[in-house]
Order: sequence, then structure tokens, then C-alpha cells
Amino acid sequence: MADWSDCLNFGLTVAKQASEVVLSAIQQQKEVKLKSSPADLVTETDERVEKLLIDAIKNRYPLHRFIGEESVAAGERVELSDAPTWIIDPIDGTVNFVHRFPFVAVSIAFAVNKQTEFGIVYSCVEDKLFHAQRGGGAFLNGEPLHASGQEDLSRCVVVTEIGAERDDLALSTMTSNIFRLMRLPVHGVRALGTAAVDMCQVATGGADAYYHIGMHCWDIAASAIIVQEAGGVVTDTDGSAFDMMSRRVIAASSSAVARGIAQVIQAFPCRRDDDDGRRCVCGATGVTGD
Repeated sequence: MADWSDCLNFGLTVAKQASEVVLSAIQQQKEVKLKSSPADLVTETDERVEKLLIDAIKNRYPLHRFIGEESVAAGERVELSDAPTWIIDPIDGTVNFVHRFPFVAVSIAFAVNKQTEFGIVYSCVEDKLFHAQRGGGAFLNGEPLHASGQEDLSRCVVVTEIGAERDDLALSTMTSNIFRLMRLPVHGVRALGTAAVDMCQVATGGADAYYHIGMHCWDIAASAIIVQEAGGVVTDTDGSAFDMMSRRVIAASSSAVARGIAQVIQAFPCRRDDDDGRRCVCGATGVTGD
């Protein structure tokens, strides 16, 4: 098995550099543009941070490929090949960033042969650096992470998001999913506004599960391996094997909790990220994630 530690270490370095840019900009006046909905925003800082990351990595690894949120929004295709590929969300939680709500993350995953080798999530305002390498465990600021191991869904804290979708089908599905979970009951449902940080809460044991429909591969690729390496379970929302391009995910403390959530929640139709359309088919409206 190839050792991608040099890439991981470089990824950690550039994630810290990107976080400095985010932190310097978060208190400043921002020029905000809408993408697909009033909740799907982009700022100059999103674009600047993505360019910083891609330029730095290209300079070091000129043969590597990239999937970046803002590059895709600008028209690039999502193509995950067998080649070494960096999957980048420059600011996960752009709405939070615009409003200075303190959960904003830089998310970087690295995949080879379509398998994620490592993931990095830097929660900038909290100064929390999560990372994991396949087979090497998961860490927060250098300390090992362990999922809670909870197996009783009724005793779980569950994290989710409403997301950027605003058509009737997506909204009714997402809100009814929360209603069904609360009626089980569960201990509580939480939302931080960033899929990457949400999922990392499962890795810390602070939350027992996370689920969502409609996010994108750059939102969850890094945090998925962090949850897995912390001893958690990551699946599709129907309980099948996790596929980062499917735009559906459950991350849980145990297989029992993942199965329990899969039996309760429903999904709305979304095109895969690697579909040429690259847009969600939620009712009649296409969307992208925050």
C-alpha cells in the first residue's frame, strides 16, 4: 500500500494557511453572490481560498487532479478517476461565514483509485484541526478521536441540516425526517451549519449520528474518513455502502444506529455529483450545497 503521508502533511500545512485567510476575512464586509438559492451563497473569500489551495498543491504535485466546490460552480465537471485527486471545500458553511456564526471549516480530502486516503477538516474559528489517514486512526489537534459506540438510537444526539434546498419536496422531506426522529424519540437533533464539522462531532463522540441528503462530495469526503477512522460507521441513507458521489450519507456511532436512522428517514431525488447535470433534481429546481 502506497504511503501518502507526505501529501497528508502538506495538506495539513495548506489547510492552516487557508484557515488564516478565512479568519482574517470573517469580520470584514463581504460581497455575497447567490448560486442556486437564497441559502446557497459564495463570497470572494471562498474563491480566493480555493485558488490558494489548488495553486499550492499543484505547485507541489503537478500531476494530481482536483474537485473543488467553486471550480464546479464555475463549470468544471466532477470527475473522480483513479488518479490522485484532492477534493476541496474552501469554506464549508458559507452562510455561517457571512453571518459570523462560528462554525466555518476548510475541508480537504485526498483519494486514489477512487478510495479516500486521508481527510482534513479545519474548524477555523474553533481552531480545531481534525484529520485521519486510512488505517491510521483519527485525530483532533493531535489527540486520538473515538466515536461514542452508542447502539441505542433512542439515546442518541443526531446532527443534520435543512441544507440549501428550498423547493417544496426537499423542505417537506427534511423537516418530516426530523419530526420522525423526534417522535422515536432521540435525545436531540442539532445543526451547526457545516456538514464537515457536523460529521466530525460523530468522530468526537459528542454526537452519535449525522445524516443528510443533497450535500456534495466536497462537503463530506474528508469527514467521512475521519468518522470511520474514529470507529464510526458511514453508509448511504438507505443503509447501503457509502458512495461520496451519491449525495446521501449517514455517519453513526455504530451499525445499529446507522440502520435505525436508515429505517426512519426518507430521501428526495438528487442527481449524483458525477452526473453531467451536477445539479439536484428536487422537484423542478436544481441546487448545490453551501
